[in-house]
Amino acid sequence: MDRTTRPLVIFAAFAGSLAVGLVLMLWAMGGLRSLSAPAAIGGPFQLTDQAGQTVTENNLKGRPTLIFFGFTHCPDVCPTSLFEISEVLKAMGQDADRVNAYFVSVDPERDTATAMKDYLSSFDPHLKGLTGDPEAVAKVISAYRVYAKKVPLKDGDYTMDHTALVYLMDRDGRFVAPFNLKRTPEQAAADLKRYL
Repeated sequence: MDRTTRPLVIFAAFAGSLAVGLVLMLWAMGGLRSLSAPAAIGGPFQLTDQAGQTVTENNLKGRPTLIFFGFTHCPDVCPTSLFEISEVLKAMGQDADRVNAYFVSVDPERDTATAMKDYLSSFDPHLKGLTGDPEAVAKVISAYRVYAKKVPLKDGDYTMDHTALVYLMDRDGRFVAPFNLKRTPEQAAADLKRYL
């Protein structure tokens, strides 16, 4: 290698390593979505609503859907989130009939269809509570990548530690993003209407 080509080789090696580093940094920060498939959220499931009707992933098709995972014995996060979802649905007016809103139990042992019906009577009537046997619930929890864990209490009872996101699914049943409830119901309703 002569003296004139050596600096070019060093420069080319530096430029190449810089380009690889930038690509890896962009990928790690989520800037290159096309290089890696995003984690799939959602999939086939079969649960029962509070009226005893079967609900599957096919019920998500044709309208945007809000999904919140929780349980009826939840002391604070669940009732607060369901109240906020109810306020958004109320702010949507007649368009609320064109949206799915599901409260999916992470506690099938206690959350029967009857328990869900009683619990949801305090919230917007568009909200449907979904439950099922432990295997069916475990399947939907896994499909939506929800964290849910039973936490024993001192008195022999238990509570549930769980993901507290509201999932926004589009009209094709595909995950869009977590739905932001930390704004006015009118702002959230206007955002949701974009997916009708």
